[in-house]
This record gives sequence, C-alpha cells and structure tokens, in this order.
Amino acid sequence: MRKGLNILILFLLLALGSCKQEVTTGEIEVIPPLQVYEAVYGSDSLQLVDVRTPEEYSVSHLKNAQNICVTDDDFQDQVGVLDKSKPVYVYCRSGKRSARAAKILKEMGFTKVYDLQGGIQEWQDNELETVN
Repeated sequence: MRKGLNILILFLLLALGSCKQEVTTGEIEVIPPLQVYEAVYGSDSLQLVDVRTPEEYSVSHLKNAQNICVTDDDFQDQVGVLDKSKPVYVYCRSGKRSARAAKILKEMGFTKVYDLQGGIQEWQDNELETVN
C-alpha cells in the first residue's frame, strides 16, 4: 500500500514538473485589435505576419505586415527567418488560421507570440486602418 502511494506521489511530482516547464516557456496571447494597433503603429521593425492567402493579403492588410500563408507547405521555412527571441504578431481573417500559425510558431521555439483577436474582421469592425 505504501509503495503504491509513493509511486502515485512520484507520478504527480513529475506531472507537475512538466506542467511548470510549459508555463515558463510562455503562452500564446490573443490580444484585442487596439493593443495590436498600438504595437503596429508604434514600431517599424515589428514582426507582423498575415497568415492568409496572397489573394486575401492583396485586398487589404495591416501596415508593415508580411504575408506568409499558413496553409503553404513551406510555412515553417518562411517563418524560420524571423527572430525567435522577439515578439511576433499573427493574424488572419477571423482568427482560426492565426491560431494554427501561433501554435506552430510556439512549437518552433518563438518566445512571445501574439494572435489578433477576431482577425482582420474585428480590426475593421473597430474601424482601424488597413492598406491595400
């Protein structure tokens, strides 16, 4: 009985230790358009990635955004040139593809990933500026 309890305690400690490691690596933050707006218009060297298709990007996009489509086979190669130690902001049309992209970036070792809440749709609903 005591041996079973010790094994259970050891298992719980190992499980808690692995959870602690995940927390310290940072999480993906889904942030509202106004917070992204402040970042976009506060820096010219921002790592801002529009993960939509080139066709969607050509219609309108955020200032200083680079287009790297998350559904492209070479997405990881393309984002691999970004600086993993600096924050990266991602967005798409509504938030689904950017959530996928953000997860990939975290798995690749990016330390701080921000995902635009509601995508460019919510950005435009807030009447924030886009460029063509």
